[in-house]
Amino acid sequence: MIFRVRADRLVSLVLLLRQRGRLSATTLARELEVSTRTVLRDIEALSAAGVPVYAERGRRGGFALLPGFRTELTGLNHEEALALLVAGSRRGAQAFGLGSALASAMLKVVDALPESYRDTAAGAVERLLIDPETDLLARRQVAEEVPDAIVAEVRRAVFAGHKLRIHYAAVGRAPRWRTVDPIGLVTVRDQGYLLATRAGEDRTYRLSRVLAAEELAEPAQRPDRVDLDRAWQERSTRFRTGGDQVTVLVRVNPARREDLVGTALAVLAEATEADGWLRLEVTFQDSRHAEWALWQLAMNAEALAPQWLRTSLRNRAAAITTRYGAPS
Repeated sequence: MIFRVRADRLVSLVLLLRQRGRLSATTLARELEVSTRTVLRDIEALSAAGVPVYAERGRRGGFALLPGFRTELTGLNHEEALALLVAGSRRGAQAFGLGSALASAMLKVVDALPESYRDTAAGAVERLLIDPETDLLARRQVAEEVPDAIVAEVRRAVFAGHKLRIHYAAVGRAPRWRTVDPIGLVTVRDQGYLLATRAGEDRTYRLSRVLAAEELAEPAQRPDRVDLDRAWQERSTRFRTGGDQVTVLVRVNPARREDLVGTALAVLAEATEADGWLRLEVTFQDSRHAEWALWQLAMNAEALAPQWLRTSLRNRAAAITTRYGAPS
């Protein structure tokens, strides 16, 4: 495994030099996510293997390949091919622990292009930005961080059809170990989920709450085929209609509609009022979730019902007014 990882890294190093020309050891280390010392060792290994890489000294120096050097380095490994299949969403690849594989695969894809297309493609990519980390209001879209080792272990169990042992921290409960039969992986709004069954009952686990994972040798009890989209829709419906969800009737400024809808579980009804504001009936996970969502919208929304929510928001506003009513 260690040798395969290093071989993939050496291939990526050569492709970086082929496509970008001269690069410093610091830049190579950043691109390959290793130390500069590791880069220098890799350069020595390539030279010993006959790859014509040389160093240029000076302030603008770095490492480069002899002009015209080319070799067949474009074969994709399993994880790189898988990364390309989920590359419709760059964040999806990150959520499934395939970010580095995707970067490596794309280097190989670009290298496989005819030279006349390669420069055109590189120039076009510079003019496309998909799903940036911040929006126009500089609000950062925070993706959940899940250790690659955990995601890789979960992913292996899903693909191999083996049982999976996870150390899971459910909300409001102490972490504990449980053994599940994995069905598939889903990513929604930068959040990754594991769909599984446990003792024959459907279960959905948030990957960011998995503290450790272990693929077992025992085969999972699951059907040979699965309609993952349908399974997710069914679980989403059960989630929205069960538990402690609350339904709220709210007026909202149309300019802030998406902010409200983005925090709600579901929109049950919607209409436009005479003054242009929108009247929506929405559901939230629980009372605290509803209060938090309406408070974020300040004067751009008004909770019409239920009364306990209006009272709670009024009491919170009164407390803020009292605190700031007197000089500091």
